[in-house]
Amino acid sequence: MTQNLTILFDLDGTIINTAPDLMAAHNHVMRKFGYEEKKMADIKSLAGKGAWVMMQRSFKEKINDENLKKNMTKEFIDYYSKNIDKNSKPIKGLIEFLKWAKSKKIVMAICTNKQERLANDLLIKLDLMKYFDFVAGSDTFEFNKPDARHLTNVVEILEGNLKKTIMVGDSEVDEMAAINAKLPFILIEEGYTGKTPKEIKHDYLIKDFVNFDKIINNYL
Repeated sequence: MTQNLTILFDLDGTIINTAPDLMAAHNHVMRKFGYEEKKMADIKSLAGKGAWVMMQRSFKEKINDENLKKNMTKEFIDYYSKNIDKNSKPIKGLIEFLKWAKSKKIVMAICTNKQERLANDLLIKLDLMKYFDFVAGSDTFEFNKPDARHLTNVVEILEGNLKKTIMVGDSEVDEMAAINAKLPFILIEEGYTGKTPKEIKHDYLIKDFVNFDKIINNYL
């Protein structure tokens, strides 16, 4: 069993600002089906648990037709998958940190509630896939965050050590996954959540990945 440090990252709002493309896909669907569009702040609070939950949160009590909901969610995924990297950008300092982490032989993986194929596609298109040893999406296992196994299974696959593993995320979903897996949790500010940092339990709070290596040095 390797004793190298393992870092698990959420994707949307944590390492990549995907909100512009999520909003574009969401509003495309709403326009097509004749419903109200959302603003950026709304999208950030809706995202984080995958496309189906995001759309459910957006529908609320306005739409009760389950077939319509399924059609709108399918339209969202179809549109988003074709426009996934139009305006999505890595969070400030991310690439420099990933290069540093690789030089330190830190093992890194993605644990996201985005579909695995969409996560892979986005990482490939932004030239980030080369930094990660594994990508676990919402459909990789039979469970996803906040279930601890979404995290612990990845560490097991990577032959890592849970006692040398950290979770980095931007929401209460990531917080609960880390707590359930008994892992330290690093929270990134201004993520895709309706909660404030004070409402999300964390070990460290970061604005971006500039100088993130100084925090990670504490775990090496």
